[in-house]
Amino acid sequence: MSNPTQPVGPGLPETQTMVTDQVVPPAQEGQRKGKQKGGKPASLWTDAWYDLRRRPMFILSLIIIAVLLVMSFWPSLFTSIDPFNARTCDLSTARQLPSAGHMFGKDNLGCDVYARTIYGARNSIVIGVFTTLITALLGGLLGIISGYFSGAIDVISSRVTEIFFAIPPILGALLIAATFRGRANSIMLVILALALLGWPMTFRIMRAAVITAKSQDFVVAAKALGAGAGRIMFRHLLPNSLAPVIVVSTINLGGFIAAEAALSFLGVGVQSPDISWGLMIADARNRFLDAPLPLVFPAVFLSITVLAFIMMGDAVRDALDPKLR
Repeated sequence: MSNPTQPVGPGLPETQTMVTDQVVPPAQEGQRKGKQKGGKPASLWTDAWYDLRRRPMFILSLIIIAVLLVMSFWPSLFTSIDPFNARTCDLSTARQLPSAGHMFGKDNLGCDVYARTIYGARNSIVIGVFTTLITALLGGLLGIISGYFSGAIDVISSRVTEIFFAIPPILGALLIAATFRGRANSIMLVILALALLGWPMTFRIMRAAVITAKSQDFVVAAKALGAGAGRIMFRHLLPNSLAPVIVVSTINLGGFIAAEAALSFLGVGVQSPDISWGLMIADARNRFLDAPLPLVFPAVFLSITVLAFIMMGDAVRDALDPKLR
């Protein structure tokens, strides 16, 4: 609109009297568009982080996961009771209600439920994290090789993946864990059993992303410049195909924690004297009607943990996919 306070003279073009209603500083405009300082275009990860910092769901899940990680590595910060010491358990106080010294009460063996819940976070989260890493590395590596080379390699790897997809994950892990029970460390056995049946999903996602990316101009240019297959796969295709794998792995991490709890509940997962939330739920189920709290508290911690990783995975997915913004 024209400025009514400034007259338009014959020597002054009318276009020079046009002013904008609001002037946005270039720095703020660049930040609003997701650009870095200095006017450089923001990368996918920079733009995603800019978006994630403004999502309450991501901030909440990040805080919960941070607390759980601290709880896993330094449980003594949360409780002074050592649940692995048999002297801390007293059968005469079994199923005691919460009190000042035992805020979650005591279980069927007279052990402090709060201390066991805190220490149980370590095995549950360690199993989920290591299983996720193995599935991401194995499925991602096979997926990028299959998607890039295609042909016979792609056909064979895809058929093998379909065989693993046909096996129900929990049932297959239950069979593996029950077969090799007592022959290996229970925690390592659960990790390997879940990872053996969890990599096909990552494989398919990476393979589809690589097939889409390898037809782009930057891959064609790399080939024209004489780049080898290894350089193209890991320097060009991998960074541009990693986003969906990270999203799925974050969501799967919560699923692996729940799967470990299911195996421990069925008696083939983590074994005593180790502690996990699934094992605590299994120990408390027989007296649930008489003393529900020893089951409720580890179940609540398990649910919050799984929900936090799923919330984070959803937030990361929305941030990395421009179509969902």
